[in-house]
Amino acid sequence: MLLENKVAIVTGGTRGIGYAIVREYLKQGATVVLCGSRQETADKAVAQLKAENAAWPVEGISPDLTNYNSVKEAFDKVAEKYGKIDILANNAGVSASEPLTSYTPEMFEKTMDVNVNAVFNCTRAVVDYMKAQNSGCIINTSSMVSLYGQPSGVAYPTSKFALNGMTLSLARELGPSGIRVNAVAPGITNTDMVKALPEKVIAPLIAQIPLRRVGEPEDIANAFVFLASDMASYISGIVLSVDGLARS
Repeated sequence: MLLENKVAIVTGGTRGIGYAIVREYLKQGATVVLCGSRQETADKAVAQLKAENAAWPVEGISPDLTNYNSVKEAFDKVAEKYGKIDILANNAGVSASEPLTSYTPEMFEKTMDVNVNAVFNCTRAVVDYMKAQNSGCIINTSSMVSLYGQPSGVAYPTSKFALNGMTLSLARELGPSGIRVNAVAPGITNTDMVKALPEKVIAPLIAQIPLRRVGEPEDIANAFVFLASDMASYISGIVLSVDGLARS
């Protein structure tokens, strides 16, 4: 197993890509603490995973990721319980598609708060533990729109551009401490949001993808497994596109 004896924290781990990351990490031998926006949803995700395999070492927490003190308190408890934190998957995020004229400053700030500030908070909360053990892996969920933008919903690509910059910069800063920092940029993925799209909307999108299909959450999760494993021990500071070559 690629992640045996590793301790991982996965934010946004209750559904979609995050849930798939948690599940694949567990299958690869990791102990996983998943973060949900509410304890109720975190507990539900844990129950679903335990129903699949009662032996999987997984638990759920629900700190406010936009509040550093809340994150620090929760992650300190994880480190105290398990003795270390090896992997942080910063997957929690929000998106929006409103045109600029419909955007409010509050909407913009919320997207940046969840997609950028929360990643900083979580990373800052684990980095001292990773430095102390001279090893660690941080993986951020970016997006294909971080590479070329999108027609509307400006806050989302802006936040992901910022996330890429954070990833590359921290890879340089934390590398001497044995900490690798990477990002995964998913393309169109078969999450609840995509499933809700009508066929007339999704069909043209698929036609632009050479592989002629949207990605599955497991496709993205597999990239997170690889980057967290020793197979990627000499990979840091990359934004890995997992999009079926769905580029503009």
